[in-house]
Amino acid sequence: MTSTRPIRALQRGLEVLHVLNLHNGATVSEVAAAIDLPRTTTYRILETLCIAGYAYRAASDERYRLTILVRGLSDGFDDEAWVTQIARPYIYQLCNELVWPIAVATLSGSTMLVRQTTDHRSPLAIEKRGPGFRVPILSSASGLAYLAFCPEEQREAIIDILSKSRKEEDHPAQNRKRLGEVLAEIRRRGFSASRRSRRISDEISLSVPVVAGQRLLAALTIRFSSTAVPEAQGIQRFIPRLRETAAQIGAEFTAQAEQDARAAAGEPPASQTAPVVRAG
Repeated sequence: MTSTRPIRALQRGLEVLHVLNLHNGATVSEVAAAIDLPRTTTYRILETLCIAGYAYRAASDERYRLTILVRGLSDGFDDEAWVTQIARPYIYQLCNELVWPIAVATLSGSTMLVRQTTDHRSPLAIEKRGPGFRVPILSSASGLAYLAFCPEEQREAIIDILSKSRKEEDHPAQNRKRLGEVLAEIRRRGFSASRRSRRISDEISLSVPVVAGQRLLAALTIRFSSTAVPEAQGIQRFIPRLRETAAQIGAEFTAQAEQDARAAAGEPPASQTAPVVRAG
C-alpha cells in the first residue's frame, strides 16, 4: 500500500477548529498552547479561518469562535451552537438597554449550559460568568423555563433522571406533584423566576423560553439584585423586553433554517424568488 504524505497545514487548521469547538472559543495564546504551535503561526491559521468564513474574532474579548458555516462540516456544530450565534447581537443590544447581565442557556444532559452571556459587558454583574457555565435545572430560572415549556415526553424523561440523582439541587424532582404545580404556574405566567441568597442582597433571575415555530431552542435569562430592583418591579420592566428579544431570536433562527434548507435543495434564496412590487 502506498503512503501519502499528509498536508501539515491542513492538519493544523483542523486542530485549531477542534480547539475552538472544544472550548467554545479561545484566544490566540490559548490555541497556540493547546496544539503546541508558535503564536504567529496560530494567528495566521485563525485569520485564515476567519477569511474563509469558518471563524470570527469577537471584539468584546478577542476570542475566536466558530460560525454557522461549520455546520456544513459535521453534525458536531449543533442547533444550540447555531442559536447562540444568532442570539449574540440581540442579547448584547438588550444588555446595553437594561444594563443587567443577559444569558442564553440550553439543555445539556441533566443541567443547563450557558451558551452566551453579557456578563463581561455589564457593570452590574456581581459574579462574572462566561460561556460554558452550568446551572442546575430545578434551582435556576433558565432550567425551570426550559423544563416547563419543553415537550411533555422530554419533560418526563428529564424528571425521571433528576429524581434518581443524589445531588441536593435535584431533590425537588422526587415530589412530582409539587414540581408539576410549579411548572404549570410557569407556563401560565409565561416565565420563570429564581432567587439566590447573597451576603448583601439576593440575586433574582427571570427567564423566558426561546421558541422557533413549535420547537423550544433555549432559555433567555436576566439576573439582577433584589436591593436595586424588587422582583415585582423587575417582572414589570424586564419580562416584556425578554419576550420581544426571545421572539426575535426565534424568528431569525426559523428564517436561517429555511434559507439553509433551500440552499441544500439547490433552490435560490427566498429573496431572489419573491415578486418585486414597484411603487406607481
